[in-house]
Amino acid sequence: MLYAYFDAQGALDEGMIARQVEAIVHSGAHGIAALGLASEVNKLDTTERRIFLEAVSDALVGRLPLAVTIAEPSIAGQVSFGRAAIGCGAHWLILQPPPVTGLTETDLVRFFGAIADDLSVPVAIQNAPQFLGSGLSIDALATLQRNHPNVSLLKAEGPPTYVDRLIRETEGSFQVFNGRAGMELIESLRVGCAGLIPGAETADVQAAIFDQVRGGKEEEAARDFQSLLPLLVFLMESIPHLLCYGKRLAARRMSLGEVYDRPPSQAPTPYGLDLLARLSADLGRIEF
Repeated sequence: MLYAYFDAQGALDEGMIARQVEAIVHSGAHGIAALGLASEVNKLDTTERRIFLEAVSDALVGRLPLAVTIAEPSIAGQVSFGRAAIGCGAHWLILQPPPVTGLTETDLVRFFGAIADDLSVPVAIQNAPQFLGSGLSIDALATLQRNHPNVSLLKAEGPPTYVDRLIRETEGSFQVFNGRAGMELIESLRVGCAGLIPGAETADVQAAIFDQVRGGKEEEAARDFQSLLPLLVFLMESIPHLLCYGKRLAARRMSLGEVYDRPPSQAPTPYGLDLLARLSADLGRIEF
């Protein structure tokens, strides 16, 4: 998942975003995702989301699969933005629930289903109530998939015990991707996830561990993951914490330049920056 970078005046820095894409392409990652929580999509208006999307598309030029999160508050808005994302080369879309209180599961199923019916690519649901404030039960997700077959993926943020139950009880109807900075990378793959969508700051290392697991090199993967895990746990303390420190780590590793935060934001502390440096000391540059 890409980070949003801003200039000193608070505007999106399209050059930094493009260089971030280039770094990810050369990192060994298997795909790119944009406009999720790590992209600070909730701080961007629709025009800025389009600018971000077009900057990513122009830099990527189809070299990796692209997943785009859709966070507009209405059915019409999500359909419109989804079509724009498809026009920019999105291979699949990730729908977020609308930022509206009081919605029932039935309301959410109808909301997502109406959007999926008007889109021509595979659709995922981001089911992360701990981050987004609302979500769907496993039964509701299964109902949604039965009634709208192109809802065939899930970004299911949760521990492996939950993801295992989700995959078993939906009988493999979804390709499931975990997030959470990749904290449960190996166990998520073990219970049947198709992959993970971590932050950009460790894309190269996590892609290599993924390849090790898929290649049967489990001991090597476990050793490399154990070295990375303290950093991931530190980064995933909260979404504001990830944005504060993960974005700076990505900028350092990709030589992107100075990081400016768009309020509201968590400010880094001297201790936090020192801890980040110690936990990431073994990670070199992502060359591109």
